[in-house]
Amino acid sequence: MAAYVSGRILSLVLTTLAASVVVFLLMQLLPGDPAAVMLGVNAQPETLAALRRQMGLDEPLLTRYLSWIGGFAVGDFGTSYTYSVPIAELLGPRVMVSLPLALMAMAISVGVALPVGVYAAANRGRAGDTASMGIAQVAVAVPNFWLGLLLILLFALELRWFPASGFAGWENGLWPGIRSLILPALALGLPLAAILARVTRSAVIEALGEDFVRTARAKGLSRRATLWLHATPNALIPVITIIGLQFSFLMAGTIIIENVFNLPGVGRLVFQSIAQRDLITVQSLVTLLAASVIVVNFLVDLAYGWLDPRLSTGGAR
Repeated sequence: MAAYVSGRILSLVLTTLAASVVVFLLMQLLPGDPAAVMLGVNAQPETLAALRRQMGLDEPLLTRYLSWIGGFAVGDFGTSYTYSVPIAELLGPRVMVSLPLALMAMAISVGVALPVGVYAAANRGRAGDTASMGIAQVAVAVPNFWLGLLLILLFALELRWFPASGFAGWENGLWPGIRSLILPALALGLPLAAILARVTRSAVIEALGEDFVRTARAKGLSRRATLWLHATPNALIPVITIIGLQFSFLMAGTIIIENVFNLPGVGRLVFQSIAQRDLITVQSLVTLLAASVIVVNFLVDLAYGWLDPRLSTGGAR
């Protein structure tokens, strides 16, 4: 098990470094000069050169990368070109919006998908299976930003149960903060739940056809107990794989949803930084989002080893 974990940690570090290189190079290929954007088209060449030196843009590419990634490794993400403050200071309050939003969306996705998928598998070919998978198929095709607008129209403007936009702030209490995130979390989580429900159904149906399920039934175990105690746990590996993959889609969807609901989160900061040509902020935030996805995939790999010990011992190979 120790060798399995060590190998995954090494893969985590190398993948994160590779992602940082790709993001850094892509930022350098973008047209335009951040210093020129900040000073405007009428800036004097001397002033422009001085600002480029101050921002470190006149240094060699490798030097700039090593300086940036060295600081990134210890939590120093650089200083924002636009706001002239450390990016970590900008990031702190916004993480307290984006992280709860992502966790709520993932909880909605898993909480809806697993029961629906298992129910559909247990009633394969019946009306309940057809109806639930039909709804899931429609939900897969619905863009999360469009679903967000529909939720605003119904629950915010018509029923007035939740705010249409903005974030109440955690300093005003736990419920006001959660209430501000319920509609965005639903807009993010429900389309993901539709995908996960279909995967869960397929995995459970496959598990129900295995020999160990027939053996459990032959020993007198009830159909319900066999479904939940044997088939469902053994169907979790492909389900967990999809949950890990969905996290990356969740991060991308957060950028859109936070703009739809006007939430002061990391996604909105990325959008604003792109619009303002704040390349160092975009570079650090995108790398941080990529690293979070890599860490989630690392945790998924560890979950594989826990669910199926053969993977961690090499038995499956």
